[in-house]
Amino acid sequence: MPQPKVKLVVTGDDFGYCERRNQGIVDCFKAGGISNVSLLVNAVSAEHAADLAKRNHIPIGLHANLSEGLPVSRDLKGSTLLNKDGFFHGKMGFREVLQCGHLKMSEVEAELRAQVNRFCELIGHEPYHMDGHQHVHVVPEVREVFAQVLSDFGITYTRVPIEPGLKFCTFLPPHLRDFNAQVEKDALESMEVFHRYGIRWPDVYLGLSTMGKNMSVPNLKRALGFTLDTSLDDAVSSSLIQCNDAVTDSYRPVTAELMVHPGYPSQPHQGGCGEGPDDFSQSADRLHELNTLSDPFVLNYYRQQGIHLCAFKDF
Repeated sequence: MPQPKVKLVVTGDDFGYCERRNQGIVDCFKAGGISNVSLLVNAVSAEHAADLAKRNHIPIGLHANLSEGLPVSRDLKGSTLLNKDGFFHGKMGFREVLQCGHLKMSEVEAELRAQVNRFCELIGHEPYHMDGHQHVHVVPEVREVFAQVLSDFGITYTRVPIEPGLKFCTFLPPHLRDFNAQVEKDALESMEVFHRYGIRWPDVYLGLSTMGKNMSVPNLKRALGFTLDTSLDDAVSSSLIQCNDAVTDSYRPVTAELMVHPGYPSQPHQGGCGEGPDDFSQSADRLHELNTLSDPFVLNYYRQQGIHLCAFKDF
């Protein structure tokens, strides 16, 4: 059997958000559309998700959440992480509070540790990888705390959301292009921090340009084309090389992660992380992603191009 050109982790994010999202993610895994999941331990259906992962032998990591819903830690009453109603500040609110210098990193650390411990309670082992919901793990200050927590728990892999070719994706709306540009800037500055703590990440990251209605067979092929064109010499974020003192000339496939959000759309008032489901989870885009990822044409394309789906634990 020929060596694969690419080892691709297709990660279904937001596992645990609601039972419908959970079931859709499991169905996508069974169909071969994803190979890995990332669990929101503060979500209302996290226990349901954990049971499904164990029953279906789904490789699983932690989707650390500092921006949506209720905290896991019970020691955060009056915390700078929370608004007056006791919820996290939200995707943009979290960043605004951080930028104003009002977030205490000791509270960030306490919540991250509580989420790792909760993951272990639910799953029975430590996460194979850990990333951040809405990319909170790469923002200034937080990334240092995040890296320290991963190092302390022996979690080897994370996500560095820098997508090749993203600047050419003019079909994305301006507000999303601006947000993605900031995410990539933060991620680029995080690489030195993660490397210093011995944390690794795949050579290539994909997913910012293929979310929701922007996920299509042609767009997936466009994004994956950057991965197929990547060599070990010019990999976007080849932490596997960085973390080795000696690099041999022996063949190694390019490693990549594709971030996705499949599922059956949430029903109103069902799901979320304590505040109910958001528009993102209730959108028909969730089912659209599930159907596209499971499309036989996509799965056949992987085989034809030498793309082997795997999980972080396989690295």
